[in-house]
Amino acid sequence: MGNAIADYWKNGTTGRLSVFSPMFEEDEIPVKTLFREEDEMPEIERKALEMVKGRTLDVGAGAGCHSLILQKRGIDVTAIDISPLSVETMKARGVKKAFEQDFYSLDGRYDTVLMLMNGIGIVGTLSRMPMFFRHLDKILASDGQLLCDSSDISYVFENEEGVIELPDTDYYGEINYQMRYRDIIGEPFSWLFIDAETLRQVAEKHGYAVEIVAEGKHDDYLARIFKNNQ
Repeated sequence: MGNAIADYWKNGTTGRLSVFSPMFEEDEIPVKTLFREEDEMPEIERKALEMVKGRTLDVGAGAGCHSLILQKRGIDVTAIDISPLSVETMKARGVKKAFEQDFYSLDGRYDTVLMLMNGIGIVGTLSRMPMFFRHLDKILASDGQLLCDSSDISYVFENEEGVIELPDTDYYGEINYQMRYRDIIGEPFSWLFIDAETLRQVAEKHGYAVEIVAEGKHDDYLARIFKNNQ
């Protein structure tokens, strides 16, 4: 993805960024959407940006579209991504604080942690959620908030009779992916699509409350997650 982002920034065009999964047919990520302006964003993302407050961390920031909007609003935002080419592109686009950084090795305290474009998916599997919340404990201010979006993908398992038949796996929202851009093939990775009720149950076990603040047209939603003592 980083190569595709860098190519689009430099040339205004890219090759095909393909996504593969054993569960689905080949799909494509339109790289142009990673550079979209606020008026091109879905309502859920615009709502999240309105709710941002204080010192903010933009996780998996990609090309930096959300960070750039927040900067213009005077928000102190730090953008992180594990792709060095994505970080270079963000800096070239004017993101003031952009770093090649893994979420789990990050230090500091933030009033808002922002994880958009199904950003909570970086957790990968339900079994990794405890590790995620333990690290959130370290970096989230006592009155801070996590703003993230995800989707309930149970609908993709609906049969011809309209009955949902979930696969015999630990959790139906755990998807294995691999990306290809031009002649570059990335390593396989796990991505988590978590339904709102499961997110609520997991969060509560770790001392957090979940408020669903917006719902999209495609079984997606925006959640505000905060410590139960607020």
